[in-house]
Amino acid sequence: MSQHKINPEQIENEKIYREMGLTDQEYEMAKDALKRQPNYTETGIFSVMWSEHCSYKTSKPLLRKFPTKGEHVLQGPGEGAGVVDIGDNQAVVFKIESHNSPSAVEPFEGAATGVGGIVRDVFSMGAKPIAALNSLRFGNLDNDHTKMLFSEVVRGIASYGNVIEVPTVGGEVQFDAQYEENPLVNAMIVGLVNHDDVQKGIAAGVGNTVIYAGGDTGKDGIHGATFSSDVVDGGQEENSSAVAIGDPHIGKKLIAACLDVIHSDALVGIQDMGAAGLTSSASEMAAKAGTGIEMDLDLVPQREAGMNAYEIMLSESQERMLLVVKKGQEQEILDIFAKHDVDAAVVGEVIEEKAFRIKQHGELVVDIPVTALTDDAPVYHMPSQEAAYYKEFQAIENIVPQVDDHQVMLHNLLQQPTIANKEWAYKQYDSEAQGNTIAGPGSDAAIVGIEGTDKAIAMTTDCNSRYIYLDPEVGGKIAVAEAARNLVCSGAKPLAITDGLNYGNPTNPEVFWQMEKSIDGISEACLALETPVISGNVSLYNQSKGEAILPTPIIGMVGLVENTEHVTANHFQQDGDLVYLIGETLPEFGGSELQNVVEGNYAGKAPVIDLQVEANRQQLLSNAIKQGIVQSAHDLSEGGLAVALAESTFKDQNLGVQVNLTGDATVALFSESQSRFLVTIKEENKAQFESLISDANQIGVVTGDGNLTVNVNEKTVIEDNVENLYKLWNEAIPNLVAAIN
Repeated sequence: MSQHKINPEQIENEKIYREMGLTDQEYEMAKDALKRQPNYTETGIFSVMWSEHCSYKTSKPLLRKFPTKGEHVLQGPGEGAGVVDIGDNQAVVFKIESHNSPSAVEPFEGAATGVGGIVRDVFSMGAKPIAALNSLRFGNLDNDHTKMLFSEVVRGIASYGNVIEVPTVGGEVQFDAQYEENPLVNAMIVGLVNHDDVQKGIAAGVGNTVIYAGGDTGKDGIHGATFSSDVVDGGQEENSSAVAIGDPHIGKKLIAACLDVIHSDALVGIQDMGAAGLTSSASEMAAKAGTGIEMDLDLVPQREAGMNAYEIMLSESQERMLLVVKKGQEQEILDIFAKHDVDAAVVGEVIEEKAFRIKQHGELVVDIPVTALTDDAPVYHMPSQEAAYYKEFQAIENIVPQVDDHQVMLHNLLQQPTIANKEWAYKQYDSEAQGNTIAGPGSDAAIVGIEGTDKAIAMTTDCNSRYIYLDPEVGGKIAVAEAARNLVCSGAKPLAITDGLNYGNPTNPEVFWQMEKSIDGISEACLALETPVISGNVSLYNQSKGEAILPTPIIGMVGLVENTEHVTANHFQQDGDLVYLIGETLPEFGGSELQNVVEGNYAGKAPVIDLQVEANRQQLLSNAIKQGIVQSAHDLSEGGLAVALAESTFKDQNLGVQVNLTGDATVALFSESQSRFLVTIKEENKAQFESLISDANQIGVVTGDGNLTVNVNEKTVIEDNVENLYKLWNEAIPNLVAAIN
């Protein structure tokens, strides 16, 4: 049935609004806001603007808990991306965003447009994108569907990022059965801006002109926001129309044009058309300015003839921006876009009345109060209930898994896809574009230099969702702490975070409890480590085989390297260097990679973390790095000390390491206790280093024989050739991806 023929009475009587994503209660709210029944297009607009994806209606009460202010924060949550001061009138702009549902259905296009969308969020703030990262989750690599998803998502990320020439410099990939039907694809972009070039998405100044710039509007991605706010069954082909198709070649021109436009004093506000397309960008810009917007859809560049208002307003076609410019200076802006070969058109104006008015073919087709779509969107305080498994897990004593042969177990761990070399994926990305990459994929943190200065930006994405599943609050703390450890090990001072919050269905009280407690943990860690939350994204309703995914709040953290002389390697440097372990090792295996290998599931307690101890150790190590006495630093994470030792030898396989440990060999080698670092120094700096860091214990020495040897209680438990270990670690993922079931 044509949408034009569905009248407002039918929408209400036949409850058509339910199919569009509104509840009965929300439909009544929309009627109250309009003081009449909404027509088909208006119903669609309410549906997308009140979707979880656009309004955060179930997560907003929790997001208010985040600390969002700090001495470096110039712009916190609420704009396209957050902005943090790095001195010298410069700032970093960054945000992470998910594209999970589209990537489950159309993995190549879903991942590609995920990159395109987050790039626009950053350059809409006036920043030049200088780096891309990602954080990915898939099922186990033991079936062809997962291999296809993994391959296509990586190909999609590469295809977009490489064309727009933004280097993909870092990220993480983890594999777990709980993501089998619902992969997570989170993309992060970091940009650089001068303070006076920072832009905001506001439609200020009554009478000012609204300009549309970028690609044509087509029928792709219609209702993408509501599609991303619902449970998607694996392999549902009927959802593919909700996936927008990107064009990185237009995207590249759009970046250049917008970075040119921001220098014009004609520009008042700029925002990308992301989720909910023209609807969200226009209404949000008006809401932030306290104005209204009137647009004529006949002026909107359209890819197909005969598109109706509903299709134009809800399309999520890619590479589109909305600008507000000073009346009388439109041509100046249109000329800049023309110079960059980007289509642009005047489509409307800012009005005094706080109304969202849309005309087509001379008729008024939408007339909604702006605040009804934004400020007055429903907010739900969902019921929260402690997960049934939690008390059971808390009662389990810390059991040390049975390991008969520690060398064989190290071999096994190095081949686990979550630990193994991810080069198969990242070699497809251009990590050197723009020529400023100092440390790329494979480092603890990626580092990109700032042209014309001695400074650099360090960045990472981190989250161990297994810990968060076992204990959401503790796991939330660990996610932030691990991200900060990665930056500190690289020689950077952590500044702030962006979060990609991926969870199951929030109407399940146990899932909402996971959200609530992990956000508490993240907030506490952000306060302790002085890394406020400046931007983020929420993705809910992520399910696989009828079960919620593991709760996965990804932490994207950015730090400042004050001088590139402080940049520190994460691998051994030279024969004779002393090897130190900072921190205490306890029998902690809940959620560990060893538990996964030995038992095939996760149970028990997450590792404990003391945030004051964490902050203190990070500060002491940072001081030692700045004094120039640290040769290499690597944080201990999945697989514990044994994996960290092996990884530290892989860059230069002529080097080896001889280590002497005491206590239980399994605990010493494979525990995942927190707040630990593996550090090497030159022998001549021994006294100075030990005076700086009291809980650093020398455990060995870097050797020149290319062997990894570990003695525990004076008995050799691992003695292997580094080349052999590297081969196992390096070939695991290519072998798994290539294997046909």
